[in-house]
Amino acid sequence: MSLVLCGVPKGSVLGPILFLLYCADVTNIAERHGVTAHSYADDTQLYVHCKTQQCATEASRLTRCISELDSWMTSNRLRLNSDKTQFIWVGSRQQLANVSVSEIIVNGHRITPSPIVTCLGVDIDAELTFASHVKRVAARCFYQLRQLWSIRPALSADNARMLVHALIASRVDYCNGILYQAAAVHLRPFQSVLNAAARLVVKKRKRDSIIPTLRDNLHWLMVRQRIEFKICLLVYKCLHHLSAPYLESMITPVSAVSTRRRHLRSAGLGDVVVPRTRTVGFGPRSFSVAGPSLWNTLPIDTKVASLTVSTFRNQLKTEMFLRSYFAPAQPS
Repeated sequence: MSLVLCGVPKGSVLGPILFLLYCADVTNIAERHGVTAHSYADDTQLYVHCKTQQCATEASRLTRCISELDSWMTSNRLRLNSDKTQFIWVGSRQQLANVSVSEIIVNGHRITPSPIVTCLGVDIDAELTFASHVKRVAARCFYQLRQLWSIRPALSADNARMLVHALIASRVDYCNGILYQAAAVHLRPFQSVLNAAARLVVKKRKRDSIIPTLRDNLHWLMVRQRIEFKICLLVYKCLHHLSAPYLESMITPVSAVSTRRRHLRSAGLGDVVVPRTRTVGFGPRSFSVAGPSLWNTLPIDTKVASLTVSTFRNQLKTEMFLRSYFAPAQPS
């Protein structure tokens, strides 16, 4: 057994819970500086929000927070990896054009804002279009499809469908909730991936029409409805206390609001409160707004509180299936 002189090794024997306890002070330090922190394993993201005129002030506050975090890590035999630190400004194109801060300094390293940063495998761009993320994932999916085509003659239909779900659909559906209300042009690569995957399963040629196959044989949802399905399912889990507490706090049934009368029609329909937003572009895309908005559009029988998870999923799939192929197209 080797002696560890400093730091917490990767794959630590501490385990997830003890490691979180070991690093609990990170969040406290961030809160003292008025910075929001989010951690996943040994990766930590720090967030500040401000108007464009206050960017320099917020950048200085963020730098002070990072300096204190570096001191804390040093005293606890950890190390802040400056080489892996990324920094990005997020906002509309007009807002980003008025940002005056061109760099921040971390441990003597000058870090310039990146146009794209990666968080948990998702490429986040400055304008939150997620176009680069969709293109990257779609390229990987098409690579997998080319490999599957080479062995397709040796596969049965069931095995081909299983491999497509494991290698293709799982990538398309990963963190797809962030793509809610994304422009149709940015979702098109994902739809092309699903169309190509369907052709592989049923052995159709590239130019053959695939929509009837998606609808009648495979029963796959279109990309936009797959996103809405994921968000509505998460709202259901929040209402039934099957999700994380911080997500549950974003979902409030109308019937539970004391300032509203319980006999209101929206309370009887099982609706949830849709909070107001300050922005038109980004605000409605957050889960706290998108979740309630989508949930309130579901039929009454789908929002019955007594439904089990499996029953709710089946009814939700039916509703999203109707929206995919039989509802009039919505402008994007």
